[in-house]
Amino acid sequence: MAFLSKKKDTYKQVKPKKSQLRDWTEALFVAAILALIIRTFVVQAFKIPSGSMEDTLLIGDHLLVNKFIYGTHLPFVDDEILAVRDPERGDVIVFVFPEDKNKSYFKRRDFIKRVIGVPGDKIEIRSKNVFVNDKRYLTPQAVFKDGTLTTGPRDNMRPITVPPNKYFVMGDNRDRSYDSRFWRFVDRSAIKGMAFIKYWSWNSEKFRPRWNRIGRLIK
Repeated sequence: MAFLSKKKDTYKQVKPKKSQLRDWTEALFVAAILALIIRTFVVQAFKIPSGSMEDTLLIGDHLLVNKFIYGTHLPFVDDEILAVRDPERGDVIVFVFPEDKNKSYFKRRDFIKRVIGVPGDKIEIRSKNVFVNDKRYLTPQAVFKDGTLTTGPRDNMRPITVPPNKYFVMGDNRDRSYDSRFWRFVDRSAIKGMAFIKYWSWNSEKFRPRWNRIGRLIK
């Protein structure tokens, strides 16, 4: 709203000054919108709560996830747009836990694992050894922290073929990971993005940062 000021029989418009509170409110609103856009379409921060990806990712690691490389997910729906490429074998991905798919948006849990099988791959496990398309698949990140050998799917799994638009994933801590060996496949639409860097790491047992892990790329 403009006001009129009378001086020597002339009138001019005088714009009221915006209050400092209004300036701060507008700045915070714009910042919130930008943060929402970045979180939805570009990058999102996650914290590692369990040891299923040790030693690649430790409990207390904080990481950033590239959300546009596999296509940007629209909020509250499963559609995606502008995909750069599909997930590849060896990628560390964040996804909605398959058993939470039918839960409400706010009750879905996020998991992080490494892609082992892509659509069309044949996956088999023999005595802890992973075979992809009948060839032994070795990854330097895989560790085994339990010396026992079981007859279950953790250490021995019959051959299965990854269906279209699905992915077979495993934790790097093979003996302590609840992954596709038990609940099978991750749907393409459930994948949120690829983890690419650790920006912070906190050792809660020693109550101090892990300086040697901060800023390290995730491989």
